[in-house]
Amino acid sequence: MPFNYTRRNFIKNTALTGAALSIAANNAKAYTSQKKSVVRLGMIAVGYRGQSHLEEMLKRNDVEIVAMADPDPKMMAMAQKLITDYGKKAAVEYTKGDYHYRNLLKRTDIDAVIVASPWEWHKDHGVDAMNAGKIVGMEVCGAIQLQDCWDYVNAYEKTKVPIMMMENVCYRRDVMAVLNIVQQGLFGDLLHLQGGYEHDLRGVLFNDGVTAYNSGVEFGAKGLSEAKWRTNHYVKRNGELYPTHGLGPVATMIDMNRGNRLTALSSVSTKSMGLNRYIANHPKGGPDHPNAKIQYKEGDIVSTQIQTTNGQTILLTHDTSSPRPYNLGFRVQGTNGVWMDYSSGGLDKGHIYIDGKSPNDQWENPKQWLEQYDHPLWKNYAAAAQGAGHGGMDFFVDNAFIECIKRDVPFPLDVYDLATMYAITPLSEKSIAEGGTLQRIPDFTKGAWRNRKPIFGLSSEF
Repeated sequence: MPFNYTRRNFIKNTALTGAALSIAANNAKAYTSQKKSVVRLGMIAVGYRGQSHLEEMLKRNDVEIVAMADPDPKMMAMAQKLITDYGKKAAVEYTKGDYHYRNLLKRTDIDAVIVASPWEWHKDHGVDAMNAGKIVGMEVCGAIQLQDCWDYVNAYEKTKVPIMMMENVCYRRDVMAVLNIVQQGLFGDLLHLQGGYEHDLRGVLFNDGVTAYNSGVEFGAKGLSEAKWRTNHYVKRNGELYPTHGLGPVATMIDMNRGNRLTALSSVSTKSMGLNRYIANHPKGGPDHPNAKIQYKEGDIVSTQIQTTNGQTILLTHDTSSPRPYNLGFRVQGTNGVWMDYSSGGLDKGHIYIDGKSPNDQWENPKQWLEQYDHPLWKNYAAAAQGAGHGGMDFFVDNAFIECIKRDVPFPLDVYDLATMYAITPLSEKSIAEGGTLQRIPDFTKGAWRNRKPIFGLSSEF
């Protein structure tokens, strides 16, 4: 049954607070800051990730899919079929080349767009949308160059058109329970945090689409989906290519850009061996396959140490080219306790220790603690999130995007959060290239972080 998340439901389950201020009025062309009962949505890029967002939107009664832009006819056909399967009206298509999305942005019957394009297109799609007066939900990655981050900020400050970074891992159930524990002060003052992207992606980076992932050793023009574009970044770049899954959740716990900020980083990497070995050992490859002889620049494991102005350290790990189970490697440690996870999520996975409360100075299974401090958003909306992508996380991030637009309140992950986290990638590349030298992280808020108040995960969020 379609999920209709109404303002009445919101008020019933969570109380508004003073932090939920209206998005500032602006003079952007074709953009008016106002409350809405229905969000008219455009999709820019409808590959597999775009289709995940699309399906969440099709479940709702308060979203209308107006138009979609993607030059890939196969993905467009799959997206249109998804719309038909939900009994909705077909969307207008923009498929004539890489820049046909600009015609979609000229439409006057669209309030917002979701961008789920290849990484190298994010900045153009996002900035063009803001300049056209369309609110943006931006899928995650890292910036291609540092200037891209300033381009997002400058576009927002010129137009006042909001953009939300769609980091779904911030909404993982165990992560949000730990956020609640942090906010309740059980860990004391936070000292050190860890996270990362530790995920065997070899079958994503090399895939000919015959059956499923792990079905081939091709990329680029011969690849399927992400293999068409993502693998090229591993050929040409060496850095923390995908920082937000690991950084986003812990950044909310230390109030990044809201009373705290990231100040500097240093990155190092191992040598690159995993992708060559994968192709050489694959039945469709072999040591003589051309892709086995490529010198991939991306190190198999990239480690990035980050400093904050409030005296915490953060360790990010990018590990996607080796055989390993999925795990984002979270660790949250304060003066009074520590939590570590070792799986893909779950209230009963990992370890927790709270000084003076954990018995006999021993690690505990975190289930009891995480159930006790289960975040109110999950308590209230777990049923609505059931069946959504990534264990329900996709429901929460998509729901926050739509509800903030409807209610005309600030996004929980805004343009300054996006710029800060995206900046990790080019800065890490520069650090590695210079032997691990310290790189200063710009203050994209221009000092406003000192007075901005935390809002993520609070009742005012959505």
